[in-house]
Amino acid sequence: MAAPLPYFSLSDLDSRARDIFRGIVESYLETGQPVGSKTLALSSGDSLSPATIRNTMAELARYGLVEAPHVSAGRIPTQAGLRLFVDGLLQVGDLSKRDRDRLEKRLSSDSDDPEQLMTQASGMLAGLAGGAGLVLTPSMDQQQPLKHVEFVALDDGQALVVLVYSDGHVENRLMPRPDGLLPASLERAGNFLSARLRGRRLSEARDDILSEMAQGRAQIDAAAQALIEQGLADWAGGKKNAENRTLIVRGQARLLDNLQAQTDLERIRLLFEDLERKEELIALLDRTETADGVKIFIGTENPLFSLSGSSVVIAPYHDKAQNVVGALGVIGPTRLNYARVIPMVDYTAQLVGRWLNR
Repeated sequence: MAAPLPYFSLSDLDSRARDIFRGIVESYLETGQPVGSKTLALSSGDSLSPATIRNTMAELARYGLVEAPHVSAGRIPTQAGLRLFVDGLLQVGDLSKRDRDRLEKRLSSDSDDPEQLMTQASGMLAGLAGGAGLVLTPSMDQQQPLKHVEFVALDDGQALVVLVYSDGHVENRLMPRPDGLLPASLERAGNFLSARLRGRRLSEARDDILSEMAQGRAQIDAAAQALIEQGLADWAGGKKNAENRTLIVRGQARLLDNLQAQTDLERIRLLFEDLERKEELIALLDRTETADGVKIFIGTENPLFSLSGSSVVIAPYHDKAQNVVGALGVIGPTRLNYARVIPMVDYTAQLVGRWLNR
């Protein structure tokens, strides 16, 4: 397969080449089959001859945008071709009111259990998009307000922080203990945080607490302040803790539908192995924090799925302060119906954020 030319863009193709390229990609996404020159000639209404189309296909292959899976076959888009199509030719519209109503109805829940909602969302995405649905839940500090914070000194220069949430859930976390921190400072740090976090989420109160300390209005010593600053950096928007988050995957069986060949079966086997790697999946979903809306990974663009050659469409969902607290999406073969999946994932993320912020 030819490598795509550097800095290649749609403007490097004339209108005929763009039309033929679009025809190849759209046909492949619909059928999963290589597209031949005769098929494209018929769809063009005989305005182009098969010979002309074959010449253009050869040009597209030199650009690294299409390839032949085997001798005498038609053409399929390469990963670079799919990326060019998604970025430059794909037309993604808004969901119809009917689709929005259907999503809202399927995601409606009278339960106050966020994880039940996330499970519904994951299953719904799998059913609607024909791939596996992925949902990364918020960590506990993003879901529940706090009631009490307490620090306990441990050996080896560590401290244990005990976080008690409003629903009674208790979470223990280890962190380095600043040098020279006395037991009285640990107690003052716990009381200081408890007073300011009570009834609030960590992510909501973090900036206010840091501002109070920066302005010298916090009546605590330097060691206690260092402990609090380090804790807030780790707990509320800093390091991600895979053990403190739930990854929900539904619809793996749908990935076995419409397999075209033994090679497809091997790809799905590799994908199933990838789906077992929870921490790496969480890291992938967390990358949506830097994305403006929906983010799309095609094939080897994401190292986690480099062997299985899968595509992932992901969107973040937000809390009331518009902080990213989780992500959801769909994973499937590279010939996903992107025009349909992208707006569905985006709107589902909006619904989940809206539900969590009720």
